[in-house]
Amino acid sequence: MGFLDINNVTKAYGSVEVLHQVDISVEEGEFLVLVGPSGCGKSTLLNMIAGLESISSGEICIKDRVMNGVHPSRRNIAMVFQSYALYPNMTVGQNITFGLEMHGTPKADRDKAMADVAKLLQIENLLTRKPGQLSGGQRQRVAMGRALVRNPDVFLFDEPLSNLDAKLRVDMRTEIKKLHQKLGTTIVYVTHDQIEAMTLSTRIAVMYNGYVQQLGTPKEIYDSPANLFVATFMGSPAMNVLQSRLEDRNGALHAVIRDASGQDIALRIENAPAAYAAYTGREVMLGIRPEAITDPEGADRNARNIQALTNIVSVTEPAGADTFVTMTLSGKDCIARMRADAEAHPGQSFDFAVNMDKAVLFDPKTEDRII
Repeated sequence: MGFLDINNVTKAYGSVEVLHQVDISVEEGEFLVLVGPSGCGKSTLLNMIAGLESISSGEICIKDRVMNGVHPSRRNIAMVFQSYALYPNMTVGQNITFGLEMHGTPKADRDKAMADVAKLLQIENLLTRKPGQLSGGQRQRVAMGRALVRNPDVFLFDEPLSNLDAKLRVDMRTEIKKLHQKLGTTIVYVTHDQIEAMTLSTRIAVMYNGYVQQLGTPKEIYDSPANLFVATFMGSPAMNVLQSRLEDRNGALHAVIRDASGQDIALRIENAPAAYAAYTGREVMLGIRPEAITDPEGADRNARNIQALTNIVSVTEPAGADTFVTMTLSGKDCIARMRADAEAHPGQSFDFAVNMDKAVLFDPKTEDRII
């Protein structure tokens, strides 16, 4: 049993089931991120944990206590909303302590809790201001302070950074990460931004069409995606997925793709899982991250299986520390992540280095990773 257990939970509106048998166990102090595109069910699941949505079947437990039917105010959870949901006529201090006041907490205890949280979030100078006098980032800190002051069992965050500009999002992401490391709180965090998911979480649940597609650490999700959806949703730029044919050449398995001119390129696979043997002579989908395709000098020195690939460069995109190079493989755009000073030019042939240690194969019919 975990600190927060979501056991075989479904949600239906009439005859339409929008969440399908979700099973997730969250340990105390864990930072779980629910990530996926709009409409995948992640906010619905968060609202069910909070008690704002009823559960159609299954159960949700917090500290071994079944929460089905328990009113939100009796769950000892705190929620931070996308819209901040601050009372405009109250000061920052009043907003932070309002929940404690409603629960009958003595004023001296409220004031101490407010002072502690204000110091933690560095908003001591804002306590007498109204929300209308604050920036977006300051409002978000106040909303977090209102949640923190209650010392709940579980914190729920519903896309809290989506209203902020790009730089402020990065800054607030860092602040939330620091806060979690300092307090060791249990957090369930919803976002559609896979960068937020990768940087904040201890574990990620990738959701799509009401199903949890994969549950794992950021490294597991990134390096070993369970299926094509996870592979292409997580990562920026996304994983390259190329139509390929698995062939046995001189006793070694090769993934055979086509270059820009339609010529075959055979990329050797070493230490292949036993399941690959059943796909010999068949079509498969080859997945490889952009950073695993680079120039020979930029290749990972610890890699055991670097394969050479010569192809025509289509587009180069300088991005400061990196240059992204696009070429055509198997009839699709394929992105390589190169060093900033790599001499790759559009229209010219270039010698790429492919780290096949990082390659994964998918079944083209089921779209599941072959393992």
